[in-house]
Amino acid sequence: MKVSALVPIYNTDSAHLREMMDSILNQTFKDFELLILNNSPDRKELEELVKSYNDSRIKYFENERNMGISASRNQLMDLASGEYLAVCDHDDISVPDRFARQVEFLDENQDAGVVSGWLEHFGKTNFITSYHPEENAQIKAHLIATGCILAHPAAMIRKSVLINNNIRYEEKYSPCEDYMLWCRLMEFTEFHNIQDVLLRYRNFDGNTSNRQKKRMKNKDFEVRLFVENKYPALYSRRAEFLIFSRSFKLFGFIPILRYQRKRARAKLSLFYIIPLLRIKDRFSPYEKRLKTKGC
Repeated sequence: MKVSALVPIYNTDSAHLREMMDSILNQTFKDFELLILNNSPDRKELEELVKSYNDSRIKYFENERNMGISASRNQLMDLASGEYLAVCDHDDISVPDRFARQVEFLDENQDAGVVSGWLEHFGKTNFITSYHPEENAQIKAHLIATGCILAHPAAMIRKSVLINNNIRYEEKYSPCEDYMLWCRLMEFTEFHNIQDVLLRYRNFDGNTSNRQKKRMKNKDFEVRLFVENKYPALYSRRAEFLIFSRSFKLFGFIPILRYQRKRARAKLSLFYIIPLLRIKDRFSPYEKRLKTKGC
């Protein structure tokens, strides 16, 4: 088995669950299993919905009670037989060639353990996260300096990297358990972001990021403290690799403007290639912060 798609569900909206499952089962890449773990066993309609597909690639599991998101992801990891683990949240929609593109990248880049991509947010707000950097050094610098720059719900992970280094999700950092997972993996593997939308992310009031904003902020701070202490050399040189990029598209697909910043230099380009504006500061925001701290 090449890919195991791992989906913990809890009080999921039936319509959202169906859309998620359809997007996985209709992937252009076919060598996968879809593991669904139900943490709300009283919601019998969810079990009925999953089993109504009658698809041999689907494996359904059920807990007697809600085990929490980290324990559920770890449980699914243990049940998975795939070489690669595709993270799939219960209400998001994967684009048809997501698995194919991620498998191709991991097959061709043995040093890489995690590959993700951009998100297209829809629902409460509509936009594309096109600012996630592509290369390993840039991603790690951003993980240290700016936060979780790898989209977890669009990620595919090489299972052996987790197993060989005894790395798992940690409930104490929830709802930032994904950010902590990336920080644990930093010293063992390389990261990559495909520069294209791989997932349509459903943005609504029921999202964890909307329901747990205060706790997420506190746990994000705890992870940053960990990573600053764990990787002091990379932390001290993070500004050398930091690149911020934001793209703007007309109707969601016609490229219009791109803003890029690296250290003290910034530029604005029309149609991504025609320079409109260049800015050079004496110090970048990161360098200014270093000067203030006396580093």
